[in-house]
Amino acid sequence: MDTPHSSFFKEAKKFLGQDHNLLFLAGVIGFLAGAAATLFRWMIQLFDWGLSEQGLGLLGIPSSGHGYLLWMMPMLGGLMIGIYVHFFPDAVKENGVHKVIQAVAINNGKIRKRTLWHTAFTSSLTIGSGGSAGREGPTVQIGAAIGSALAQMFHLSTERVQVLVGCGASAGIAASFNAPLAGVLFAMEIILGEFTVHTFSPIVVASVIGTVTGRALEGNEVTFQIPIHELVHSGEIVFYLVMGILCGLMAWVFTLFYFFSSRFFENHVKAPQWSKPAIGGLVVGLISILFPQILGNGYEAMEDALNGNLFWGMAFGLIFLKIIATGITIGSGGLGGVFAPSLFVGAMVGAAFGHGVHTLFPEMTASAETYAVVGMGAVAGAVMQAPLTNILMLFEMTNDYTIILPIMIACIAATYTFRSFNKNSIYIQYLLNKGINLRHGRVVSILSSMHVRDVMNKDVVTIPEEMPFRSILNTVSYSKNFYYPVVDQQGDMIGILSFSDIREAAFEGDLEHLVVASDIATKNVESLRPNHNLNEAMETFNQLDLDQLPVVKVGDPKKVIGLVSRQDVLAMYNREILMHKVED
Repeated sequence: MDTPHSSFFKEAKKFLGQDHNLLFLAGVIGFLAGAAATLFRWMIQLFDWGLSEQGLGLLGIPSSGHGYLLWMMPMLGGLMIGIYVHFFPDAVKENGVHKVIQAVAINNGKIRKRTLWHTAFTSSLTIGSGGSAGREGPTVQIGAAIGSALAQMFHLSTERVQVLVGCGASAGIAASFNAPLAGVLFAMEIILGEFTVHTFSPIVVASVIGTVTGRALEGNEVTFQIPIHELVHSGEIVFYLVMGILCGLMAWVFTLFYFFSSRFFENHVKAPQWSKPAIGGLVVGLISILFPQILGNGYEAMEDALNGNLFWGMAFGLIFLKIIATGITIGSGGLGGVFAPSLFVGAMVGAAFGHGVHTLFPEMTASAETYAVVGMGAVAGAVMQAPLTNILMLFEMTNDYTIILPIMIACIAATYTFRSFNKNSIYIQYLLNKGINLRHGRVVSILSSMHVRDVMNKDVVTIPEEMPFRSILNTVSYSKNFYYPVVDQQGDMIGILSFSDIREAAFEGDLEHLVVASDIATKNVESLRPNHNLNEAMETFNQLDLDQLPVVKVGDPKKVIGLVSRQDVLAMYNREILMHKVED
């Protein structure tokens, strides 16, 4: 007998199972994710204030000592994070945009509820204490966790859980950056990886509600206040193309150092794990003594570059210092996103490059500030491998739609330059480095969960190596197999005959009385073992362009125990998909 509680969820699932009713839940998620994104931003500001001169003043520390203490704040924040993660190790295991992508592609969109609290605390502390990281990654994860939690609470199907995860991510981005269009594209281009009408509508609703919520709590302000820019001369587009290529190179350097730093702290820093974020914070703090611009998300320095208030030499140096600071912050164990740091690097590349071309060609080029704006989108688009999202996000963050052509050409040039070195975004590359392949998403997950022994045909027709060709024809005429292992007197496989091999030999009429099986068999035989998973089997089929392979005994590659075909694997996959849909 159903309880009132279970009856409610059954009715709710039935109600939300209809597409137009799903929009209602998307709106609720949009509101909650928008509010959470704003609260997360306030948490960053709270930590930033508490570890600033005002906060130190409240502790009774004289102002004369503030200068000596401020550079230590990243180390203090890192120490607190290290201790927190020591007691709550899942806080770091579940952090990052890559984990949301993994959840959607492999884990049916399921994200643990506690991810929300872990992410909010550790990331706000990292950024607020001066760690070089951005808030977009944590914001996405917080919103996605809200969407996943509500979808799971109502026991919705896997497909709807994934869509609502996208809704939460979209609303979080939209509210955090006052960028509803970019929020939609971020969710569809990066999180879900698909554009369909079915997913588009709820994500748009969530993004709109998230934006409205963010504006209600923080006001309708653009992220960066900048003057209006324009394309001065049609020939200037060539300079933006060149700068796009440079931005792609710097995006690649950014990604390289990001992963190098993680490996370095993991393999070469011989210190307790809980102390590593503090060590990273110490290094970042020391850099900040001379270059405080690298601390936190760096928005103030970006504003200076976008308004022409930053010396080009300083901008050039900050490119590399920000790359180093971000890699050390996150590589040592700090938690945060890479979007803001990549915007920072792009702004500095643009400011330095723009100063150079404007000095050389003042009549046909815009000022350095214009190039700084374009550079932001180019580097971020390359790092994330999402040019369309970043083109729109840049428009919404600056409220400047007058330089669409430079932004488009620079973003595409940067993206393709980056792809010549690495075809994966920083998020996908992170997962690949951990041995997680999302190339086929859930397909790989399902195939990897099953093994060759589950689908192989044990009724194997073998052919003795001395069997005459006419006898071979009689044997295969009653079999449905495409391949026939050829065995010696001990039953060991010495080769294999394919149906096409037999057919070709049959057309040579003079051979049927002269040849035996071993004469026409293929000697170098590829095989599978029963413990191979079906994803490995499909990769072997594709690499060899074969439809059937022998299965050999583990530890004895000459003993044939079965055959497996491509059709067997696909049939098992389709059955598994059907079972998942029935369960959902």
